[in-house]
Amino acid sequence: MTDKKHHHKDKEHKHEEADETRVEAVATSENAEQFAADAERDALKRQLEDAETKLADSVEGWQRSVADFQNYKKRIERDRESEKAMMKGDLIKKVLPALDDLELALQNRPAEDAWANGIELIARKLQSMLESEGVKKIEAEGLVFDPNFHEAISHEPNVEVESGHVIAVARNGYMLGERVIRPALVRVAQ
Repeated sequence: MTDKKHHHKDKEHKHEEADETRVEAVATSENAEQFAADAERDALKRQLEDAETKLADSVEGWQRSVADFQNYKKRIERDRESEKAMMKGDLIKKVLPALDDLELALQNRPAEDAWANGIELIARKLQSMLESEGVKKIEAEGLVFDPNFHEAISHEPNVEVESGHVIAVARNGYMLGERVIRPALVRVAQ
């Protein structure tokens, strides 16, 4: 009986060892699966972070491109407006001598001449057209000489006008908006 008991105990012991080995194997298998799942989750997290970084970079690049395009459009519009104003100023410069001639003719006109009244009407219409386009006459007489708006043709002693002030205007000057298209020709007191 002892041999049988002993054999039975050995068998039980082997079963217990096998059970323990199976438990360890299952535990090891579960640990391996958990480790693999953790590794896969970490890899997915890194991929997600990389994708988010790339997306943020792409969005930032896109926003920069949109801002650059907006600035480009504004610059083109400014350039177009500037070119338009320059062309308008050049055209007006060509018309101003005709206005000067009309004003000069009116200064020496005969009294109550119907023909002279017609010339005056034409001069006023021309001035009105220029004003409607934003052209303004530069005021000069009696003001301090300003080289930004006036061009001196002479410096003369004058007891009635303070030194450095405009005595008289020889030719009117004009501005288009804030731009001088032709300075006023003036005589300046010494």
